[in-house]
Amino acid sequence: MTAERDTDAKPVRMPESPVVEQQAFRLPGVLMAVVALVLVLGGGGVLFAGIVVDAVLLMGLGLVPGVAGLVLLGGLIAVAPGEARVLQFLGRYTGTVRSTGLHWVNPFSSKTKVSTRIRNHETAVMKVNDSDGNPIEIASVVVWQVADTAQATFAVDSFVEFVETQTETAVRHIATSYPYDGDEDQPFSLRDNADEITGKLSAEIAARVRAAGVDVVESRLTHLAYAPEIAQAMLQRQQAGAVVAARQRIVEGAVGMVDLALQKLSEREVVDLDEERKAAMVSNLLVVLCGDTQPVVNTGSLYH
Repeated sequence: MTAERDTDAKPVRMPESPVVEQQAFRLPGVLMAVVALVLVLGGGGVLFAGIVVDAVLLMGLGLVPGVAGLVLLGGLIAVAPGEARVLQFLGRYTGTVRSTGLHWVNPFSSKTKVSTRIRNHETAVMKVNDSDGNPIEIASVVVWQVADTAQATFAVDSFVEFVETQTETAVRHIATSYPYDGDEDQPFSLRDNADEITGKLSAEIAARVRAAGVDVVESRLTHLAYAPEIAQAMLQRQQAGAVVAARQRIVEGAVGMVDLALQKLSEREVVDLDEERKAAMVSNLLVVLCGDTQPVVNTGSLYH
């Protein structure tokens, strides 16, 4: 279990994010929309009246509320389900709006849309070497979701590309840390311990993308096989191992049956067997039980 200990002993360490998500200041959007429309319409009416009567003061009184209403309209944002808006004012993060519906925020702030929906990313089939140096092909799918919109926006350049790159890196690291097939020295393998491997893969991906404000829901291996250049040789090795294991089980069962037969014959005193007859019976029974030969009834004597 050396590879397992090595993997657990070296956790992935990512830099801490400079910001964390916080709720932004907002006002009810419908109310602010009504106020803005009243200012725009009222100011426009006063401005038109001032133009008609050629009154500069009246035009100024109509221009101010009209411009204010237009500015207020610029602060209206509509947030749909499965998305959020990240606000930034004068280079400073001011908060995130996650609640769905119409909201009013600072009209001079930038409003970046961030999707919070659950996403899938399936890696391409990659050729890597396992811990034994055998070339294998491996691919996986990861289900993820943005948990912190501030970190996803400001901690990395593109959180989507970051997740894709870190997922492929984690898959390669897991593939090179364990053998494809297990044996007595290393029983933990990619093929025989799929649940444990996917658990370790999910944990490593989660550790790599946590700095980008992303949570990993689940990850699974979607493809695992030997590379084509060694697939036939490895298949023959697996078949040979299966044949040896089957023969071993057959021999163990045959020995038990022979031992049981001798015990029953002795207990019931069916026949008195000396050592030579016992040896001959054991030999015949093992040949019949372990091979494909047809039993032959011996009607003669063992001594002639």
